Amino acid sequence: MIKRYLQFVKPYTWQVILTIIIGIIKFGIPLLIPLLVAYTIDDVILAEGLTNAERLDKMWRVLLLFSVIFVLIRPPVEYFRQYLAQWTSNKILYDIRHYLYNHLQKLSSKYYSNNKVGEVISRVINDVEQTKNFILTGLMNLWLDFATILIALAIMFSMNVQLTLVSIIIFPFYILGVWYFFSRLRKLTRERSQAVAEVQGFLHERISGINVIRSFAIEDYEQERFDQVNGNFLTKATQHAKWTAYSFMTVNSITDIGPLLVIGFGAYQVIEGNLTVGVLAAFIAYLDRLYGPLRRLVSSSTMLTQSIASMDRIFQLIDEEYDITDNENAYELKDVRGEISFNDVKFKYNEADDLVLNGIDMNIDVGKTVAFVGMSGGGKSSLVSLIPRFYDVTDGNIQVDNSDVRDVTLHSLRDNIGMVMQDNILFSDTIKNNILMAKPDATDEEVYEAARRANADIFINSLPNGYDAEVGERGVKLSGGQKQRIAIARVFLKNPPILILDEATSALDLESEAIIQETLEDLAHNRTTIIVAHRLSTITHADTIYVIENGEIVESGTHEELLNKGDAYYRLYSIQDVEI
Repeated sequence: MIKRYLQFVKPYTWQVILTIIIGIIKFGIPLLIPLLVAYTIDDVILAEGLTNAERLDKMWRVLLLFSVIFVLIRPPVEYFRQYLAQWTSNKILYDIRHYLYNHLQKLSSKYYSNNKVGEVISRVINDVEQTKNFILTGLMNLWLDFATILIALAIMFSMNVQLTLVSIIIFPFYILGVWYFFSRLRKLTRERSQAVAEVQGFLHERISGINVIRSFAIEDYEQERFDQVNGNFLTKATQHAKWTAYSFMTVNSITDIGPLLVIGFGAYQVIEGNLTVGVLAAFIAYLDRLYGPLRRLVSSSTMLTQSIASMDRIFQLIDEEYDITDNENAYELKDVRGEISFNDVKFKYNEADDLVLNGIDMNIDVGKTVAFVGMSGGGKSSLVSLIPRFYDVTDGNIQVDNSDVRDVTLHSLRDNIGMVMQDNILFSDTIKNNILMAKPDATDEEVYEAARRANADIFINSLPNGYDAEVGERGVKLSGGQKQRIAIARVFLKNPPILILDEATSALDLESEAIIQETLEDLAHNRTTIIVAHRLSTITHADTIYVIENGEIVESGTHEELLNKGDAYYRLYSIQDVEI
């Protein structure tokens, strides 16, 4: 897993190496301080045969040298190290999120049907951000701490071998403690990350449906459900905190023993005349340089467990396979006329499910308008979702202009299809930019013309900012009819040869439906048009009407032909109390 993550780091190898080199300089400079302490005590303060003037002269000279190092050299080193580390890590996270967003756009509708949006967002935002610690700590700071320890040990060995050996007696116990807690914290961190994602998923759904909660007056009930999800996160976080506290307690206790050993043995050596006071003082100062990185390695291991747990979740998402892909020999669908054929099409959403569609056979001629009607759950929307390959057929095939939709590229197929749904999503942007989604390179004049043809320009121009008016999240600032007209404007701007209208007016009031129905008929002119309708009065003009029940076509014909049969369509028409 770490090897896979390093593939994202690889393009920035030299930046990471440069950060480490500059970091070694940054952390190496403070290691000179204990040497200054030893020099000050042994060669200045306790030096024999020197006058006070000579002592002060030696002191000022060495202080001047150290002032140059700490005032003129260290600040720019500190700046460049911090900036380069943050720039590199942020650029790597940018690349990961870029990759993930591209991956998310290729995942099928089945994936989003089976996974909460909030949890997916949590992986792209929270988990990716958590892996930043792996870059800053695991790839940069960890090596700097090791380098600091090695440099400190090298200096300490050069000063006194015996005292240095006493200093590192605790190392085996330290390593054992870190290994023990690291393995346990990794599992707990993964569970805590999952709990965070569940909280985010719950919040995303409830905030999106806040009006439903209010309409049923179930705020107290939903508060209890949130408390359960939030309580689960609290439990996981508390368990993680407990083991983190254990790790800090154990390792800090071990590293606290080291100074006691060094001070005791060092004081004995000074008393015996085998060690100078200055060297002992320097050793005590180096203990902080030695044990400080060791203590940081404990917190670093905690952060690394969080990063690795987040990597687990990121690569789980990356490893999600694409259900809908281009075939190896897929070709561009060009010069589309709009003939569509269903040949013994069968479909079910999951392998273990029952068939939603069973043996659909039909042919839709170029420029014709057909309608699918029937009771809810009959398979109408599932049928039209197979044309742009939101899902793939389980058996049989669908052809556009005699080309199997699975043999052409997804982009060229969907580029030739325009869709107006019952609940068209508008993004939190301007009206103009929402229309431009159909053709991002369109001119302003083309946008205005598309809005005019969709009967949307009048209400748009009445808004304070016109086409630059913000529609709010999911278009909450607009009425249902206004949102539908913007969705229709998109299709006018796209100007595809195939049009799919899936319950495009069923959620509207009768007045809005009448206005939009007229617009839709204009939109369908000279296009192959497929209509999924609930209100039968909106499809009486269709060239062919197919009645679908339990995933099968039970009858087809024109409006008059089906009424005269007095069968399934007649019953549906009668139920809606339409005048016959």
